[in-house]
Amino acid sequence: MDIREKLYQMFILGLDGNGYKEALTKGLGGIIFFTKDIQTPEQFKNLCAEITSQSKITPFLSIDQEGGRVERTENIHGGKKYLSAKFAFEKGEEFLRNQTDEIAKELKSYGINMNFAPCIDVNTNPNNPIIGERAFSNKPEEVIFGQKIVSTTYRNNGIIPCVKHFPGHGDANADSHLTLPQINLTLKEMEQTHIKPFADAVKDGIEMVMVAHLHCTCFEKEEIPTSLSKNAINYLRNSLNFNGVAISDDMIMKGVAKFGAKTACEMGIRAGLNMFIYRNSLPETIDIIEFLVQKAQGDRELFANIETSFEKIIELKKKFGLLK
Repeated sequence: MDIREKLYQMFILGLDGNGYKEALTKGLGGIIFFTKDIQTPEQFKNLCAEITSQSKITPFLSIDQEGGRVERTENIHGGKKYLSAKFAFEKGEEFLRNQTDEIAKELKSYGINMNFAPCIDVNTNPNNPIIGERAFSNKPEEVIFGQKIVSTTYRNNGIIPCVKHFPGHGDANADSHLTLPQINLTLKEMEQTHIKPFADAVKDGIEMVMVAHLHCTCFEKEEIPTSLSKNAINYLRNSLNFNGVAISDDMIMKGVAKFGAKTACEMGIRAGLNMFIYRNSLPETIDIIEFLVQKAQGDRELFANIETSFEKIIELKKKFGLLK
């Protein structure tokens, strides 16, 4: 496999812009689906099958299906929604397990193999504009309990779980879709509350961690988001011993905008990120990948990090039977 195919494996793109079609023939790593892509069960099932058949390497077919506010199948359900993490958790262990099982079986029936869930932020800030009911609780022990149930249930159904948003979005007072929130806690304070569920998930063998666009001052004095921070990702690898796939939150969010897309992705690879999400596949998104292909040719560090990421991605695909 050449470096171009390995780099394409590192990207999960949305359907907007149609660039994903050609990218699939070059080894694109995955597709992310949104509400507008999903009209009926039959249409969506056919779309997933068509995408897989056009792919050079079997792709991750991914979605954000948490329940409640973050749910992508509302067109299919005619308005009926699953409960968000908080309310499902409050109804007890059996309810949470059964609802997760229902979500997983539904996703599997369409051909989805990855869900960007559970959200394991500890919602300590009541004014948090983006997490709120997406979190199981404002107590780390309860979040850990919820994570175990949800991740295990997805895994048992052949869906890859992805915990988010490392190192914890729960104390933020802003939405990283709109700006770069700052979390001004010491590392010890982060570890006592927000990092705790991630440490536990890693110990349990979680396969994928989504890294947030947050400025955590315990990792970086400068305004560098954790998603692009070598210190934050090294901590995830070396202090928490995470050996799986580290993926960015959506790279079109304002939390990473100030760096410019090409520089942001380059920083992310150098920091140790393995995959990037872009909610579109516009020409400018494809250009980022092609820019990195050229850059990697003469850059030993970049080249080596791409190779490492590719190995991790392929290993995960093999574990869940997507590749032989």
